[in-house]
Amino acid sequence: MLQVTGSPEDAEDVVQEAFISAFVKLDTFQRNSQFFTWLYRIAFNSALSKRRRKRAKISLDYWREINGLEVVDETVPVDEPMLRRERVASVRQAMLTLTEEHRGILVLREMEEHSYEDIAEILEISIGTVRSRLSRARNQLKVSLEAMHRAEESAGS
Repeated sequence: MLQVTGSPEDAEDVVQEAFISAFVKLDTFQRNSQFFTWLYRIAFNSALSKRRRKRAKISLDYWREINGLEVVDETVPVDEPMLRRERVASVRQAMLTLTEEHRGILVLREMEEHSYEDIAEILEISIGTVRSRLSRARNQLKVSLEAMHRAEESAGS
């Protein structure tokens, strides 16, 4: 939930809200999916709602701090940590340009490493829809990153 909410505190709140909500709505669980998937869907929807309500911008420095993105391996070239941070920052900035639908599906697949089947259950869509949304989301992300790269190059000229 951290990747969706943007902060550890909000992620903890979302998880607590999800457990409370699941407990209150336990009688609505229809057993046509796994309990984990049902609970995860509640948490994921809660995280999206919280993010929509908050809409606060989080600084890249804060992201680096909470995600521990500093490289400590001395065998890595000196400029590699800086380049990696720049790439991570670029991807995060490009992710913000995506629709919530596309950002959410990329988070589930690429960051949280859910299977297509799990994503389909969580989002209550077909596997074919998962595949097509992931394809469109990846393409959108690529276009956004390319546009950012071109803008950086033209600004540097």
